[in-house]
Amino acid sequence: MARAATPAAPRLLRAAMLLLLLLAAGRRAAGAPVVNELRCQCLQTLQGIHLKNIQSVKVTPPGPHCDQTEVVATLKTGQEVCLNPTAPMVKKIIDKMLNKASAN
Repeated sequence: MARAATPAAPRLLRAAMLLLLLLAAGRRAAGAPVVNELRCQCLQTLQGIHLKNIQSVKVTPPGPHCDQTEVVATLKTGQEVCLNPTAPMVKKIIDKMLNKASAN
């Protein structure tokens, strides 16, 4: 009968080790800040888009997630596109959007 009990022992040991690892990982992550993404959102950018197609613009400054300024425009269709923040047309779009927001 001792032979029948030995196959269950390694499984039980593996399960106990897995449980301990999960508990340790859970405690370590409990104090960690919640971050949505740890990388840049914009891998490709457009040089510009017509202002009438844009619903809103979000500018994200450089930070620990990405070392460059990112400009994400939400179009009236709901699609999001990344714009090149150094492009002259994009700078004009941002200025117009800021002036439009401050006028309201």
